[in-house]
Amino acid sequence: MECLPRARAIIAGIVAATSLLQAENQWVMPSTETLHYSVEWRLVTAGNAKMVFQKNAPGANLGASANLYLESTGLVAKLFKVKDHYKSNYEGDFCAVDSRLEAQEGKRHRETTVHFDRAAAKASYLERDLIKNSIVKQTEVAIPECVKDIVGGFYQLRRLNLQPGQNTTIRLSDGKKSAEVRVEAQEWETIKTANNTKYRALRYEAFIFHGALYDRGAKAHVWISDDEKRLPVQIKLRFSLAVGTVTLQLDKEERN
Repeated sequence: MECLPRARAIIAGIVAATSLLQAENQWVMPSTETLHYSVEWRLVTAGNAKMVFQKNAPGANLGASANLYLESTGLVAKLFKVKDHYKSNYEGDFCAVDSRLEAQEGKRHRETTVHFDRAAAKASYLERDLIKNSIVKQTEVAIPECVKDIVGGFYQLRRLNLQPGQNTTIRLSDGKKSAEVRVEAQEWETIKTANNTKYRALRYEAFIFHGALYDRGAKAHVWISDDEKRLPVQIKLRFSLAVGTVTLQLDKEERN
């Protein structure tokens, strides 16, 4: 069993919902935003994550882009090195255009690209082994007219205005599967981050595992702050006992 879940599983915990327009508030993404997270695994600091969002200039072909960087540190890095970079592009209401993941995990070095063709209503997935220079997996899947990748869904989650007990669904695709994923608002909690900042936040559960979008058995929760910034202050993925729990906590945020 790998010492650290693959980055795509961590990215998979960052998820959202968009289908009920009446559930959305008036929150608007800033032109640029950078979120820095510390990653904890089995009660030790396991790495760092950084998410960068940028709106493109008016008239550009693509409306926005997002970059997610994940790197293991300390003892975990010595046991299982992770250095991943995920980039995605969007148009319109976070409709996915394409994504690319370069993953260096342990002895593996792979590149995964997904192209979302809205006109043809399909997504094309290609995973390559960069060490062996070979194709690992190549497939296509039918998608709806506007589908979110996992990171685009994460940004849409921040637009929701659900109350505890309410739920909605999203249309998500990773290029291999496409699914309507349920997201449930559960309860208000106070989250204290590593830098001693306290946030009142609403806990959401995203039902993306157990065959919905990913076959792995796990639970994914995201806490969104109850303020004008709607910050994702904590992300928690609970895997099996053999893997354990991965927690991302917000360290700092920068925006324009």
